Amino acid sequence: MAIGQYCCREIVAVSPTDSVAAAARLMRDYHVGDLVLVEPTDEGDVIPVGIITDRDIVLDLVANDESDLSRMAVGDFQRRELITVQEQEDVFDVIAKMRLGGVRRLPVVNERGVLVGIIAADDLLGVLADGLHDLARLATCQGWLEAEQQP
Repeated sequence: MAIGQYCCREIVAVSPTDSVAAAARLMRDYHVGDLVLVEPTDEGDVIPVGIITDRDIVLDLVANDESDLSRMAVGDFQRRELITVQEQEDVFDVIAKMRLGGVRRLPVVNERGVLVGIIAADDLLGVLADGLHDLARLATCQGWLEAEQQP
């Protein structure tokens, strides 16, 4: 199961030079919990260079009484190295990357490193729950098929 099948392709992105205050407004306006920091390529695409979450803003900035979020750039704020996944990577490999990196969201890139989507742990829970539901129904269906075949 390639992650590209399940990722969200509607991405809200910002430049690393955009302010934290502007980023927070975008999160509010688009009802998202993260923004991907991107830089343009010569071909007109964008590559991910970071990610900022609503949790990052609250725990690292607001809780530490950072006074002027309109002057702080999101790129200056990023604390960890970005982890990305290729759109053809297997769902279980992506889950392992999330677990090892301690992150709940990962940008999805194509073979050239261009941003094509984002995958969240919540998305993966839905995929796995659907698969388990189908598996559970298989056991029930097997019983019905056996009952129908009896003379």
